[in-house]
Amino acid sequence: MARYTDSVCKLCRREGEKLFLKGERCFSPKCAFERRAYAPGQHGKTAQGANKRTSDYARQLRAKQKVRRIYGILESQFRRYFGMAIKVPGVTGLTMLQILETRLDNVVFRLGYTANRAQARQMVAHGHFMVNGKKTNIPSAVFKPGDVISVREESKKNGFFKDLAEVAEKTNAAMWLERDLKNMSARMLRLPERGEIDGNLNEQLIVEYYSR
Repeated sequence: MARYTDSVCKLCRREGEKLFLKGERCFSPKCAFERRAYAPGQHGKTAQGANKRTSDYARQLRAKQKVRRIYGILESQFRRYFGMAIKVPGVTGLTMLQILETRLDNVVFRLGYTANRAQARQMVAHGHFMVNGKKTNIPSAVFKPGDVISVREESKKNGFFKDLAEVAEKTNAAMWLERDLKNMSARMLRLPERGEIDGNLNEQLIVEYYSR
C-alpha cells in the first residue's frame, strides 16, 4: 500500500497555507508553518516575495495537489477517483469530493475518532474497524448511505479505544454521519453536501486540470 512518508509539514509550506495534517500540533507554536511560512527547498525563502504571474495551469495544479495532500492520496488513485466521478450524472467536482469524503479513513476521522486522517488510515489498516459487520482493513473503501461502521470487540480492549468515547465526545461528528459513542459505532445517513466539505477547496480547477 503506497503512501507518502516524508515530512507532512513540507506539504503545508509548499501550498502556502496550513492543511492541518498533524492534528493538534498544527494549532500549537510547534507548527512548522508558523516558524517557516515559505516553500521548502533551497530557493523557498527567496522566492517568497518574488513578483511572478501565476498561470492557469499552475493554479489548477496547486488546487489538485492541495486536495490530494489533505486526503493523503497519491496521484494514480486521485486520477482514478476523478474517472469515477466523471461517469456519475451531476456535478463532477462535487461528486469527486463526495467520494473522497466517504472513504473509510476519512469517515473515521470525521467521526472524531482520530486526530488526523493519517492516524485514521493507520487504525483502519490495522483492522480495528468493521463495516456492516465485516472486518475491513482497506482505508480506501468507499461508504454508501446506510453503511454502518463499528469498532471490533477485540479492539475495544486496546488502550487507545478504552478512552475513545470520552475523547471523541469533545468533537462533533459530521452532520451526514450518525454517531453512537456508547456502542462505538456510526451510520452514514446520506452523502455530504458541498457546504459540509472544506470551503477552501476549489474542485472546479481540478476538473479543468484533468480536462486539459
